Amino acid sequence: MVHDIVIRGGDITDGTGAEPVHGDLAIDDGLITAVGEVSGKGQQEIDARGHIVSPGFIDLHTHLDAQIGWDPAMTPVSWHGISTALMGNCGVTFAPCKPSDRELLAGMMETVEDIPKNAILTGLPWSWEGYGGYLDAIEELKPSLNVVGMVGHCAVRFYVMGERGVEEAASEDELKQMAQVVGQSIDEGAAGFSTNRYPQHKLPDGRSIPGTYADPRELEIIGKEVGARNAIMQAVGADANVLHRMADATKGRILFSYGGANEPGSGKLQSDNLDKICEGRDITAITQVRGSGYTIGLQSNIPIMGETWDKLRQMSFADRLKAVNTAEIYEKLVAEGTQEGAFRLPVNRVYYMGSGEVPDYAVDNDQHLQAVSRAAGEHYVETFLRLSKESNGRGLWNFRLFNMSLDELADLFQNKNIFPSLGDAGAHVSQIMDAGWCSFVLSYWMRERKLYTLGEGIRRLTSGPARVLGLSDRGTLAVGKRADINVFDFEKVSELQPVLVHDFPGGAPRYIQKAQGYKATVINGEINLLDDELTGARAGMVLRHRHN
Repeated sequence: MVHDIVIRGGDITDGTGAEPVHGDLAIDDGLITAVGEVSGKGQQEIDARGHIVSPGFIDLHTHLDAQIGWDPAMTPVSWHGISTALMGNCGVTFAPCKPSDRELLAGMMETVEDIPKNAILTGLPWSWEGYGGYLDAIEELKPSLNVVGMVGHCAVRFYVMGERGVEEAASEDELKQMAQVVGQSIDEGAAGFSTNRYPQHKLPDGRSIPGTYADPRELEIIGKEVGARNAIMQAVGADANVLHRMADATKGRILFSYGGANEPGSGKLQSDNLDKICEGRDITAITQVRGSGYTIGLQSNIPIMGETWDKLRQMSFADRLKAVNTAEIYEKLVAEGTQEGAFRLPVNRVYYMGSGEVPDYAVDNDQHLQAVSRAAGEHYVETFLRLSKESNGRGLWNFRLFNMSLDELADLFQNKNIFPSLGDAGAHVSQIMDAGWCSFVLSYWMRERKLYTLGEGIRRLTSGPARVLGLSDRGTLAVGKRADINVFDFEKVSELQPVLVHDFPGGAPRYIQKAQGYKATVINGEINLLDDELTGARAGMVLRHRHN
């Protein structure tokens, strides 16, 4: 028998939590047709000897809602083994949307998620009003990965209440209308509903986004429609009380963002608190896989104040590099940068990512910029400039705002109720680069720290998130399942250094980050990535919710 694809001689880690078993895997018509020993040949064969064969990874927190319009390849996540991406997180979506509200929703996404407004308005077709129409438009783009979308609270409030939706309470009639719109959106394919109660997320005029201070009863009324359809609710910034009210209203799955692994003892404390939040309810948390918050460097953001520094920020990268290597300009930069308060970030939380091919995200907590500069006998601004010059301007620094301590994060990640995730792909594109989070899970948490066994680590990247999304045909390797599959070298896989590029509409900047160690990623039976490079295949599907 001739199969479409045979993956030959790998260590199959099926996503259930079981440890690897050596064998082959066959794919036909986009489905897995054999697992174990495959005697027939493949029209395409992937030599998986010495490699792990796993289900494709599932990303539970992206904001690719806009970027997919001009980048259906869905980079960077498509370089890191992701096969399915959840969009529509944090309450901010582009549907439902009346034509008169397009600019408003685009402006909100810019201020909340650092996605350029002009790119959003010019890079998307804006051919929809309801959420189903948005999914239709995405489907026509033929994305390279599978897409799952949620309808956002902000868009729903604007759609029903107009300007009043920003700060005012909804009337009883408006509550019913919002619930109906959410129910209809799910009927048209949305996987559920997302909300945002984080006051720091603002509109362009400085007000908190719609729904931030909504009465929790509003979420309960909406939640009943979500639960009736066996869909999910997602939240950011919600406290335990709100999460419990959402869970009790839906009687189903709740997904929320969590964290706080910073001070000594915080990991265990946050883990114990998470147990209390999740006890007796189907609530799942996700958090960043390492210290994260802001990425700075000569090629991108420079948080140092001064007249000469302001001029430097206006230059191209090539001119910046030339400037810091000019003695007169260098002296002015040092003189201004060493003034008290000139460096606008706490230097004891800023860490150099190294100049090697692979970024060092696991620098010891005591090796921050201030400590490194003291050891070198120089001011930290001099250290910043010196390492920038030594790396030809490519050296980057990581400001750890969230989950500062990897040791504390290890305590939190052992909790059964939390998955490593929260890469925020498509958002904060010129500020951070966490989209390669699953490669870090493989290289650091599993290979270096051995926090999870191979079987358990893969489960937390595959079948665990699939269950949260209600996907029964993906997330494990078994006959009859959709052929979303990774083949990777476990001893080699890792992220590469982030690089700032200007490939968004209008030349807007964003970080990208490639990976190494991925032999292949298969999406619905087509090879999407081979030897760390995308093939150009566009076999992704819009996975519309089906009530079951």
